[in-house]
Formats: sequence, structure tokens, C-alpha cells
Amino acid sequence: MKKAFVFPGQGAQFVGMGREMYENSAQAKEMFEKANEILQFRITDLMFAGTDEDLRQTKVTQPAIFLHSVILADTLGEEFKPDMVAGHSLGEFSALVAAKALSFEDGLVLVSKRAMAMQKACEKEPSTMAAIMGLEDKVVEDICREIDDVVVPANYNSPGQLVISGSIKGIDLACIRLKEAGAKRALPLKVGGAFHSPLMEPARIELAAAINETAINSPICPIYQNVNAQPVTDPAMIKANLVAQLTSPVRWTQTMINMIEDGAAKFIEVGPGTVLQGLVRKVNQDIEAVSA
Repeated sequence: MKKAFVFPGQGAQFVGMGREMYENSAQAKEMFEKANEILQFRITDLMFAGTDEDLRQTKVTQPAIFLHSVILADTLGEEFKPDMVAGHSLGEFSALVAAKALSFEDGLVLVSKRAMAMQKACEKEPSTMAAIMGLEDKVVEDICREIDDVVVPANYNSPGQLVISGSIKGIDLACIRLKEAGAKRALPLKVGGAFHSPLMEPARIELAAAINETAINSPICPIYQNVNAQPVTDPAMIKANLVAQLTSPVRWTQTMINMIEDGAAKFIEVGPGTVLQGLVRKVNQDIEAVSA
């Protein structure tokens, strides 16, 4: 039976995340303290005993979820034997570190730079995202194309659940049109900006320089990347896809389908929350999905 290990993205954070690992594992404690040193602030204090507001800061959220996921994978030891891995948006960096393509230190630095670059892009141009429920992907895609402003599909999360991203005006217009087209819900999201859209181009350029200077090795198993939902092991291709990720949609539905077609019979979510398990079941309710 092939096992797929999957890593969550932004939104999975919660106050207290990682504290149990820190207190019960010397290995985990050492990694958390190294992270505090690299980031030059005590992210552990915010993760273990901060407020929801603390954890919503982009410079905290992304490294916090990355740390929880990567340290959990590391403490699994011999239990971490993936036949394939994938990560949702930010989770792709966690997956690469867990699969030995990227060092822990380099991964954390990239995630921190990614968070800062995205924050700057959000401040440059106010923008947002919305979750669309109950429509076929093609209907959403067609309506996004018809809007005379920036609005694009951003996250293909599961059949009938697609997140769109763009300017505030574009998202408002799209939500009206999508409801008229029969969407069960068109729900604006409380996010800092239009992630995975052309409005992230300044962040993409900034992150590209950092990624291209970072050593990436062949992973221990294929990683199914967000940009194309295909299994990749070539370091140059991994880098190119990571750079493209910020302005491209997360093809999570297609990723799950491809992993299952390639033999994945059990999905193990590594990190905070259980969102990805629910998405797996929406793709195929007969597939086993559990927390690490």
C-alpha cells in the first residue's frame, strides 16, 4: 500500500501548536530553538502562548505552520516512509524539507522571506480572495475570465470548492456573478491579499532570487507540486515550480486525483489541523486519510 504524506498551508494555525512536541521531545526542542535563532525572534512564544491575532501575522503564520509540520515529520523517525509527498501552498516547502530536498535551515529562511515578500505585495495593492462552493471548475474559470478586473482561480481545493483571488473590485463582481450562476456560497475570506494571483508578481520576483540561490537536492520520493499536480524529482524543475507557485493556482484537486491514480491508498496529514484529510475524502471517500 502506497502512503502519501501531505502538508497543510496557511490557515491551519492554532494557539498552542507545537508546545507538546517541544516539551516531550529533546529533538523537537532543539529544532524549535534553532528556529528562534534563525528568525531572530522567539516564534515559539507566539506559537505556544500567543494570541490568535499574533498567529495571524504573515511573518508568524507561515514559519509557524512550517515548523509544526517539519518538526512533526522529523520526530516520526522510521514512521516517516513516504512513497510520495505534497504540500498545499506553503506546505510545499514543508514537504520538500521532510523529503530531504531542502535543509531545515534553508527551508525556514525561504518560508520567512516568502512571508515577508507576500506581505509587502499585499500592502502595495489591496486585494482579497473568496471561496466558491457548489459550481463546476469550468463555470468559475469562465466567469473569472469575463470580469474586467484582476480575478483568477487560486486554489482548486476539491470538487465543487474553488477559491478565487484578485482585486477587491474583481472579487466583489465575481461573487455576484457566481451566485447568479448558481454557487451555493461565494464567501469572502479574511486574508491579507490575493495569493496565487498576478498581484503576487512583486513577491514572486523577490522570492525567485532567494530560491535560485538555495541548494535543492533530489527528494527521497516524488513531490507532487502545486503548479502542475505532477510528480517531480528533478531539482531544477522543483525550483522553477516553486518560483511559479506564488502567481499560479494551487491545483490540489488534481494533485489528489493524480496521487490516487499513482497508487496512494493512505494519506497522512503532517502538521496542524485536519483540513487536507477532509479534502482527500471529497475527492475519494474510500481513501484512508489520517493525522500523523
